[in-house]
Amino acid sequence: MNEKKKGKLFIVPTPIGNLADMTFRAVEVLKVVKIIGAEDTRTSSKLLKHFCIETPMLSYHKFNERARVEKFLNYLKNGEDVAIISDAGTPGISDPASILISEVLEAGFQVETLSGATAFVPALVSSGLNCERFYFVGFLPDKEKEKQDILQELKTIRSTIIFYESPHRIHKCLNSIYNIFGDRKIVIGRELSKLHETYYRTTLEKILAEPEMITLKGEFVLVVEGATAKEFTDAEIIEFLTADLQQGISKKNAVKNIVETYGLPKNRVYELALKLKSFDVKF
Repeated sequence: MNEKKKGKLFIVPTPIGNLADMTFRAVEVLKVVKIIGAEDTRTSSKLLKHFCIETPMLSYHKFNERARVEKFLNYLKNGEDVAIISDAGTPGISDPASILISEVLEAGFQVETLSGATAFVPALVSSGLNCERFYFVGFLPDKEKEKQDILQELKTIRSTIIFYESPHRIHKCLNSIYNIFGDRKIVIGRELSKLHETYYRTTLEKILAEPEMITLKGEFVLVVEGATAKEFTDAEIIEFLTADLQQGISKKNAVKNIVETYGLPKNRVYELALKLKSFDVKF
């Protein structure tokens, strides 16, 4: 007896601005699947019309995604393939598709992601900053406490850091980054792949001093220089440790504070802390 065919979920990237960036394979997949899950069917209908794709769409977004999961799963259970697209770029990247993808995998169905457009890769490569290692953040949360906590965690990372931001929040976002990171090189990409694509190559300090240099239109990718490693002598580290210990902080917490604050190797700070006999506290 033949086993019933299982449907497959295709993750299909769509252009972030220039329709010519749509791949042949993406068009082919969208034409043959049973249904297309679209973040905004009104936006996606223009794309489908341009490429003569007649496959029906079903909306999914952050307000209805969980309710839509069962509908997509039913298609897959019936052996029918499904595709999902976002308004622009790759679904799952700063986009509400992650719940659907997770549920489909959990149910035992195959997920296949096509290669294609995404905003942060061209922004990173065009930035001129370090591309060997990078940390993608996406949109920072609206809640101030959550935002501050995330930025504090990122402060000592030496890799290039990438954020997404919208026009009405960008100045507040830049202020928040500067207040935690201090001055660093930054490259801001706007309207990538579109007619008015623009890159602002500057520093956080300069962009905050001259906010009018940014045209507040379109989506932004912020590519920020990673933390610069500062060299500290053993004497300086011992001075930091001593200052903490004199305030009644335990050796264990003093080591932790200095490692996190200055991005120093834990073993080095730990070994120096052991030499401070006058503050002999157990770890």
